[in-house]
Amino acid sequence: MTRSHGAALADAVQRNCHIADARHGADLSMCIYLLQMREFYRWEQRIAPLQSLPHGPLGAWLAGREALWQSLEGREYERLSIAGQAFDPFDLAGINARLQGQGLVYGAGLIGPGRASFFLGELDSVQQRAAARLVVSGHEHARGLSAPPAVLAGSTIYLRQDALKRWLWQTFESWTLKSPGGAFRCALDCHGYAADGPLALERMAGVQGETLVLHELGELAAGELLGPLWQELRAGLECRRTELYLRCVRDHLADCLVTLPRLLELDATGSIHFWFSNLEGVRAQLFPRLTRAYASWHAGDGGQALTQVLSSGRSHWLDLGHKALRLFARRGPAATPEIRRLLESAPARH
Repeated sequence: MTRSHGAALADAVQRNCHIADARHGADLSMCIYLLQMREFYRWEQRIAPLQSLPHGPLGAWLAGREALWQSLEGREYERLSIAGQAFDPFDLAGINARLQGQGLVYGAGLIGPGRASFFLGELDSVQQRAAARLVVSGHEHARGLSAPPAVLAGSTIYLRQDALKRWLWQTFESWTLKSPGGAFRCALDCHGYAADGPLALERMAGVQGETLVLHELGELAAGELLGPLWQELRAGLECRRTELYLRCVRDHLADCLVTLPRLLELDATGSIHFWFSNLEGVRAQLFPRLTRAYASWHAGDGGQALTQVLSSGRSHWLDLGHKALRLFARRGPAATPEIRRLLESAPARH
């Protein structure tokens, strides 16, 4: 692929990213929206992490980006042309087969019901991990407002190292504005934060990609246990909050099956702290026993409490997921209120 063809492909992918953002940017809370817009501005303008952002240019960029999104409302995603062949933008297999040997990797999929995400990055490596194929990318040429650092598409895991580094710097920046302690500080200390803060973030980015990969392997295992109806259930719900709860159920099942047991087996202290630094919101509310077990592990129980709660958690989250599936199988989307009551009930917590 020539340089001009590569640039044209990046532009086409970026247009689809803009269309996706025009459709779904308003779905985010104001706080998350502003944080993601600041990070997107940094990426687009190639501004280094933690460098002060110019208020005037940032404000003008925000206004211009919102005007662009308004102009794209109602637009369909564009087909992508590679070497004279046109592809549906969700044809991951076809597009990446065509990009083989070009040093590029393309990603596309849904990160929520009906919410698309696209990216084009430089290909770093391709590996086989158990039943999954792991594709690792580096610098990104096109991306959207939301840039999940790791995603599972079928049986392929995409680890986006550029997005991971930026997410960690954003997390670090937010953490410094709060009381700088807790699990995130413990994770930083395990990577040498006291000696060199920025270098600790770089080390963390190099190590914690594996934690994200383990979670996606857990997602693959959870999907096999929950069955194909699960995706139909999530897509068919008529309530975003209920969908959020369902996502948490599957996340907890994935981490009870693979992520945390493997980290305990490896005695990966920094990675365990890092995982718990991201346990918040609804996920934390649904699994209070896990937080208490982490405190016991941190106090030196050798992982006994965590091992026990992960074992009971596997049964609990799988049973809860199956209950939601049975409700959906009987009534379809009309079961949304019942599923929400189930997931918000006291017995749903573990």
